[in-house]
Amino acid sequence: MIRVLLVDDQPLLRMGFRLILEAEPDIEVVGEAADGAAGVVMASALHPDVVLMDVRMPGMDGIAATASIVAAGQESKVLILTTFDLDQYVFAGLRAGASGFLLKDAPPAELLTAIRTVAGGDAVLAPTATRRLIDQFAPMLPGPDRQNDKDTVLSQLTDREQAVFAQMAAGRSNREIGAELHLSEGTVKTHVGRILAKLDLRDRVQAVILAYESGLITPGS
Repeated sequence: MIRVLLVDDQPLLRMGFRLILEAEPDIEVVGEAADGAAGVVMASALHPDVVLMDVRMPGMDGIAATASIVAAGQESKVLILTTFDLDQYVFAGLRAGASGFLLKDAPPAELLTAIRTVAGGDAVLAPTATRRLIDQFAPMLPGPDRQNDKDTVLSQLTDREQAVFAQMAAGRSNREIGAELHLSEGTVKTHVGRILAKLDLRDRVQAVILAYESGLITPGS
């Protein structure tokens, strides 16, 4: 059973999410919070598998709440809810340790898939969304003189792992990476696990961020 905590300041949205989630046999809503501070407290008390986190809330926002949950060392995964085009905080939320982001108006099937994906330890980061995200937040990234950072990152990986890492940074799934590099999906999964371990990364979201920050991938490439 996947245990979900809803954190959103709009009661009607929380009700809608609850109705969708509780219709599923493998998902249980264990609590609701109307702001980030309450979300942090409830995450600590309830230990949900997934926290569905709004970004914009009164008091403590979703970014600060995400950072607090991650800093506390909890195993709960945070899935950020966003309007995306209007939301300038998503990149900061991902850097705070969220395992992905989802549009608030996403279809129910997409919401359910995202929750199950995050609960399974993977990240929700579609390739098209990745490119839009990085392009939008490119001004927040470090300057172009990042060759040393890039070399430091790549020096920790084998040639094959570097190739897989570059594909991960583009937001591609294990199946897509396997097709591109002529590898089985299982082999790609093994490489991804080693890359995350070597670079001390939580998930694929952090891999994407590191790739852009180190200059391995540049916005628009």
